[in-house]
This record gives sequence, C-alpha cells and structure tokens, in this order.
Amino acid sequence: MDPARMGHALEPGRVTLDEKMTVRKAIEDANIPFTYVSANCFGGYFAGNLSQLGSLLPPRDKVCIYGDGNAKVVFMDEDDIGTYTAKALDDPRTLNKTLYLRPPENILSQRQLVEKWEKLSGKTLEKVEVSAEEFLASMEGCLTNFEIGEEGEEAFDLYPEVQYTRMDAYLKRYL
Repeated sequence: MDPARMGHALEPGRVTLDEKMTVRKAIEDANIPFTYVSANCFGGYFAGNLSQLGSLLPPRDKVCIYGDGNAKVVFMDEDDIGTYTAKALDDPRTLNKTLYLRPPENILSQRQLVEKWEKLSGKTLEKVEVSAEEFLASMEGCLTNFEIGEEGEEAFDLYPEVQYTRMDAYLKRYL
C-alpha cells in the first residue's frame, strides 16, 4: 500500500505506515533517487484465503464477507510484483515516483473474488456477513479510491506486455 495515501488508516496498522513515511522523507530529504512500488494485496496473504483472517488457504464451507463485500482492492501475484519491480529499475519514467500495480482484471471486491473461487471449485460457500462496523468500515476501498496523478505511474500502462496473473488463474493453485 502507498503509505502516502493511507492517512485514514487505523491502529495498529497506522504505526507501520507512519514509519514508512519517515523513511520516505529521509530518502527524499537526502535527494536519493527512488522508485516506490505500491503492490497492494499480495495474493498469498489475501487472495488464496478469500481474504479470511487466520488462514492462507481457501475456506471449505463458509466464508466471512466483510462489510457489504463490494469494496474493491487490488490482488497481485507475488511473481508479477517482482516482474513489474524489475522493469521499473532502470526506467526513467518511474524515477522519483511511485509505481502503482493495479492491473484492471485484478481490481476486485471480496464478493467477486469469492465468486471466482466458487466457479473454479464448483462449490458454493455459505456467506457469513460481518458488518462494516465490526470490521473497520472506514477502510473500504482505500487501495483504489484515488487517481494516480503526476507523482506516480500505473505499471499496467507502462508495461502492457506483462502477462500478469489474473485472480481466477491464481485461485486455480488451490484446487
């Protein structure tokens, strides 16, 4: 996540983002060339488990849907993060900017991710709704609710030749 865009984050995650901003400020104050990579939700932590806490594997029978389940986030395969990062290393278009990894087919809601899993697995999961109040409603959509602007670049636009892993293909690993 881009800590510069997470001012509304709540504790305990807030402290980590604040620490990242301290490091960024030191880099920029020292005039050290940089490219920050905002990779969003690593598939290994957030996709394979359908965004369930406490597990890295897909649930077998029921899934908790947080809030209304329609807030969109970006799910990324870790190998794709490495590919985009390597491409940006010597690319002058990313110098002193943030590279945002937001391939369009991987911007999904939790409900869409669950639907992909159900289609792939052939099994319908029981949905247990967890109210927005119970699960940090203020965080909804925080990874895609902004325009990138001049201070950043969209990796999908810069490197259209990358055949990134779509989340339905990612989920097939768990079948």
